[in-house]
Amino acid sequence: MRQLECPFEADALSAAIQGRWPNQIDSELHAHITQCAICSDVLTVARALDAEHEIARHHIAVPDSGRVWWLAQLRGRREAAQTAARPITAAQVVAFASVVALLGACFGATSLWFQDGLRTAATALRNIDANLLIEHGTLLAAMLVIVILVPAVVYFAVGKD
Repeated sequence: MRQLECPFEADALSAAIQGRWPNQIDSELHAHITQCAICSDVLTVARALDAEHEIARHHIAVPDSGRVWWLAQLRGRREAAQTAARPITAAQVVAFASVVALLGACFGATSLWFQDGLRTAATALRNIDANLLIEHGTLLAAMLVIVILVPAVVYFAVGKD
């Protein structure tokens, strides 16, 4: 059966990570690593990873602390401005809806052809059979959900971002 662990595995790893292999370790550990397949594999992998780490370390560009601080300040200000603008946007939406409703009311009150159309529609609605409303109640409820609930859900979903 093949051995899965070695008691000197940690020592071999330590020697590889600290850069003590092959000249700065005791002769017993050196002899063990050259004979033990597990320790030699650990040493090979650790040295390869350490070499890649050294190569990658030279290519890393860490920004200045002043630049990081400045970008964090800009981000904080931008987020604060967005947070402060949310109630203003809501007030603008309410004001726009009020203006549209007021213009609609003025238009409806002054337009004769529009008033005649409303009277015709009201007369038609009075003549609708109650069974027709019961049969199409699901359709009416679905239309109300689409007209009222869906825009509200979209507003609140987009407003969270």
